Amino acid sequence: MNELDAYDFELPRDLVAQHPLPHRTDARLLVVDRAKQSIDHHHIRDLPGLLRYGDHLVMNDTRVIPARLVGRREQTGARWSGLFLSADDQGNWQVLGKTRGKLLPGEAILVLSWDLRQSIKLRLLTKLEGGVWVVRPEPLGDPWELLDSVGRVPLPPYIRDGEMIEADSTNYQTVFAKTRGAVAAPTAGLHFTPELLEKVKVAGVLSSHVTLHVGLGTFRPVTAEKLAEHVMHSEFCDVSQPAVETILKTKSRGGRVIAVGTTVARSLESAAAPTGKLEPFSGPTNLFIRPPFTFCVLDGLLTNFHLPRSTLLVLVRTFGGDELIQQAYREAIEERYRFYSYGDAMLIL
Repeated sequence: MNELDAYDFELPRDLVAQHPLPHRTDARLLVVDRAKQSIDHHHIRDLPGLLRYGDHLVMNDTRVIPARLVGRREQTGARWSGLFLSADDQGNWQVLGKTRGKLLPGEAILVLSWDLRQSIKLRLLTKLEGGVWVVRPEPLGDPWELLDSVGRVPLPPYIRDGEMIEADSTNYQTVFAKTRGAVAAPTAGLHFTPELLEKVKVAGVLSSHVTLHVGLGTFRPVTAEKLAEHVMHSEFCDVSQPAVETILKTKSRGGRVIAVGTTVARSLESAAAPTGKLEPFSGPTNLFIRPPFTFCVLDGLLTNFHLPRSTLLVLVRTFGGDELIQQAYREAIEERYRFYSYGDAMLIL
């Protein structure tokens, strides 16, 4: 039996949000109370009143890089698309790409910006495993500056088939984004505005930041029949000493630690493993939160609605309780909540 079958559900295609709402805080918020086994309907703007004085929001300050690359092979004119993965000290990039036909070392790819106004060449050097190539940009330059000139927002394929518009440059970035490195947004954080953060602060709710650079591994399909056999790709995570200190103070005073997104949940629980005590942590994590995981840090979770058969859905149901979260998803579909990255949210307490 495939254990992932239990995490499948039918979702009407028109519930997949293609754009965010004009005002981020107008998104709907399904509030799930584990103690009361209740489900209530609110909006993101209601968040300050749903939290308690002394609670602590933890947010992911990773910054999405314009990692999607689109262009054509100089030799044949065939369309090519890729994703920037990393750059080394010599200026060479690692890029995951796909095209028709066989690519050969020495070939050049002409990469075009989304508005077709700027371009660079990528010279193919060495083929690695899994469709990854080492390439050399022409002309050489700071990778972030080059990506800013020709890279595109790496939207997931369920949003306009991954094709960006100009507004995505800001819409697909949290207002507290700081540390470059993600190839996907920590989407629960997209609901926040400076005004909402200020209202939360005035309500006596503390906040801190961790960093997890969201990578391809977060969205990689689970192909194993048993969850225990699925291996997550590693992503860089940083939980600082100041963040740890403020989180531990919150818990000592009886406040609740609420993760803004599954990436924060994984960061905090990675920093607490394997002793169960939260400590500073910086390095790769491939933590896959699945039953019967014991949470050591989290008291609450703010999260978007996730794809069926995904590791993110497994995490949310592990934290919120399997039957209760299944019920919440059914109710969200019945009430026509908006799903996925640009969609509505759920607060599990």
